[in-house]
Amino acid sequence: MSDFLRTLTSRAVTAAAALALTAAPALAQGLVRDTEIEMVMREYTDPLLEAADLDTRSVDLYLVGNMEFNAFVTQGQNVFLHTGLIIRAQNPGEIKGVIAHEVGHIELAHLARLQDAARGGMATMMATMGIGLIAAIAGAPDAGAAIMASAPQFASLDMAQYTRGQEASADQAAVRLLTATGQSGRGLVTTFERLAYQERLSFARRWEYFRSHPLSADRVAALRRNVEASPYVDVTDTPEEIATLERLQAKIIGFMVPPYQTFERFPLSDTSIPARYARSVAYFKDGQLEEAESEIAHLLEAEPDNPFFYELLAQVRFESGAIEASIAPSERAVELMPEAPLLQIYLARALIAQGEEDNVRSAIRHLNRALIFEQHNAFGWFQKSLAHQALGETAEAELATAERYYAIGDERQAHIFARRAHDELERGTEAWIRSAEIIAVTQPTDREVRQWNRAERERRPNFLTQP
Repeated sequence: MSDFLRTLTSRAVTAAAALALTAAPALAQGLVRDTEIEMVMREYTDPLLEAADLDTRSVDLYLVGNMEFNAFVTQGQNVFLHTGLIIRAQNPGEIKGVIAHEVGHIELAHLARLQDAARGGMATMMATMGIGLIAAIAGAPDAGAAIMASAPQFASLDMAQYTRGQEASADQAAVRLLTATGQSGRGLVTTFERLAYQERLSFARRWEYFRSHPLSADRVAALRRNVEASPYVDVTDTPEEIATLERLQAKIIGFMVPPYQTFERFPLSDTSIPARYARSVAYFKDGQLEEAESEIAHLLEAEPDNPFFYELLAQVRFESGAIEASIAPSERAVELMPEAPLLQIYLARALIAQGEEDNVRSAIRHLNRALIFEQHNAFGWFQKSLAHQALGETAEAELATAERYYAIGDERQAHIFARRAHDELERGTEAWIRSAEIIAVTQPTDREVRQWNRAERERRPNFLTQP
């Protein structure tokens, strides 16, 4: 699980960084990466996107490292799933139902319309305040003050009414999309029914999902009627799908809860694959490396061609300092799944850390392939800069650093390093052209230059004023 629980950089949703979440508890609610989990969630999502006539390549899916039940969409067609949603689901159909609901929001362009509604709510508030002001001027100051004080409430009512309408239409879209893909919507109904008690809790105790997706008995009843009318209402998840979800849940638990809780949930008497998966991660986190490798050995004995078990073995060895020993299982993971760019990036990390020239050059080849698909992966670009620097290829290292800063949205540093690389690279080469492209798109305005210079002066210590 070497690519799991890695926080993303500040370029909102697209750039992967290198730190494992367990090493950065302050970032415990950041975005995380994992090839295995992302692959399964895409298998759930892509058919729904196609049914909605949306381009699967233009809709990005992200995992949020948070154990609370939640899912949401943002502008730019981005779908976010909390790891808590995956953990709390009783079957794959429940996750698919929630995803279908979120895809419905995208299909119906609710985000853009919500902005219009927000502007409408603001207009309502301003109009109410205007009426209150007129009343006060007309000689009724108390009434005017009361009307003005109610203005935010009227605006909120407008927004709440609009949001309820959006949620109901997204429910209908979800049922339609699930039906179009031959799936039952019962998972969405059971999710809402099982979690409906949250609506009766105080607002502070409600899960975030129900603050942004208000439930009501009428809404659940309407959803149930639509689902029961579907010809696919009785379609159930396959045993293989259920087994895969149980494995993902165990993996997430292993990484995201304290080891002692994992051992309580998955005792040694449980020799199933999910239990061994969870315990191997918990042993690793707890520093019991021999026990971790022993559990992974059992996993590989059961499934000798599972790339994710080799990936986990590589992570255990690499992060415990056995860099040389981590390379073979990482290479095997890539061999078994060569189309997974994150696996290639973490193999490259091990090859670079090992340090031999042939390994470093091999790492660059892996990174070149991986970064075609992970163009905003800042950790990948960082590794590429390390590799080129190790080979004495300073200009190429500076270009990779420019790419890294561009991925995280730091255009100032991207511009600086791209210029350095551009001056040193051979004219007309692909790298030289790329550096010119970065320079062009990050070219600062005169105002930005002044701001950069001011920030630089403020950053530098003033030795004349220091005691």
